[in-house]
Amino acid sequence: MLWDDFVNSYWRDWRTGDRSKDRDKLEDQEWLDKWLKKHALPEGLIPDESELEQLRELRSWLWERIQEIVMEQRPDKMQLEALNRYMLRGPVIRQIVWDNGQQAAIKLLPQGSGWDQVMAEIAASFAEALLEKEASRFRICENPDCLWVYYDDTRNRSKRYCDDKACGNLMKVRRFRARKKAEHEMNHAPEDEAE
Repeated sequence: MLWDDFVNSYWRDWRTGDRSKDRDKLEDQEWLDKWLKKHALPEGLIPDESELEQLRELRSWLWERIQEIVMEQRPDKMQLEALNRYMLRGPVIRQIVWDNGQQAAIKLLPQGSGWDQVMAEIAASFAEALLEKEASRFRICENPDCLWVYYDDTRNRSKRYCDDKACGNLMKVRRFRARKKAEHEMNHAPEDEAE
């Protein structure tokens, strides 16, 4: 989804928690180009300092809303109105279009080609998720070094990590090592502490 890819544009070193390795992907033009193309947004945009700051503000705002949703707090009317203000910056028109199989469908076609339009599309993507998806499935990875945002689409809603093979395995190893360390410390405690 567009909105969660955008929120996750702040990359954290999920393996070690070394904050010096954290990177803001919004400053990486190669990443931006791929991201814009992936989501069929206007390509080749290079944000100036003001636009970069606006993008970061939107990302922070979304991150705060997602944290609230994970804590089972639904966005209030003022927060939804903030999404409307972002969406107003990127007008769209309805148009009948044909796909490769020549099936006709009505699409909303963006009219702008700048960062205002991109931010409007991000806000619309998040608003659509809020209104059409189950809020109880919004998640933040339980790896404290990752904090990746994702939508849990598993049947039993039990997904705890953004990626079970990466963060899930890492956290399993950390729990195992912590258990072994605690057992070792307990078995090797001095006699007077054990009494």
